[in-house]
Amino acid sequence: MQMVDIEHINYLKAPASTVYHALTTEEGLGNVWTNKLKVKAEIGFINEFDFDEGYLTKLRTVELQENQKVVWECVESDKEWIGTRIFIALSEKDGVTTVVLKHLDWRELTDFYRWCNYNWALFLFRLKHYCENRT
Repeated sequence: MQMVDIEHINYLKAPASTVYHALTTEEGLGNVWTNKLKVKAEIGFINEFDFDEGYLTKLRTVELQENQKVVWECVESDKEWIGTRIFIALSEKDGVTTVVLKHLDWRELTDFYRWCNYNWALFLFRLKHYCENRT
């Protein structure tokens, strides 16, 4: 079976520590993604996100490297998300943090995949705005 992935990159004029904090706290993700959430920066914790779609999106934290990496595995959500992984890597140089976001292991390229691809780009746009305007 051919899996498909979503990949994006963005450059934020903010320290990696600021970006990591935004990706691993209720405060950060509440400003960037949805304010109906339960989040902990803890391996094995199942984060919950409510996008007012009639179900919760539940993402298990499978890897955390402070200021470098966040990896979630979807355990509950839209059926196309279940079993997929969201991988976010950070690298900082000269005051700019490169953010690589990959949503891995989609089973097929569907209209929902395309819509989610668009929404991940918006997520990175909001992340950039939030992190660059925190001073």
